[in-house]
Amino acid sequence: MPYCPECGGEMQYMSATKRYVCKSCGLSVTHQELIELRHKLRPTFESGKEEQEKRRKEYLKWWLSKKK
Repeated sequence: MPYCPECGGEMQYMSATKRYVCKSCGLSVTHQELIELRHKLRPTFESGKEEQEKRRKEYLKWWLSKKK
């Protein structure tokens, strides 16, 4: 049984509407929307090089910004 991405409650499939409905908060989503919500809320893990590149770009942006 899937769990709600919003509150963590159990979701029940309603065959009449073809949607999953959370028993706790009432969130109603289709299967595809449920997958998209979970993917969006999943934490991303960046590799060391990606993290280093991100920091370098942020520093460069700060350095090139207008100094007051």
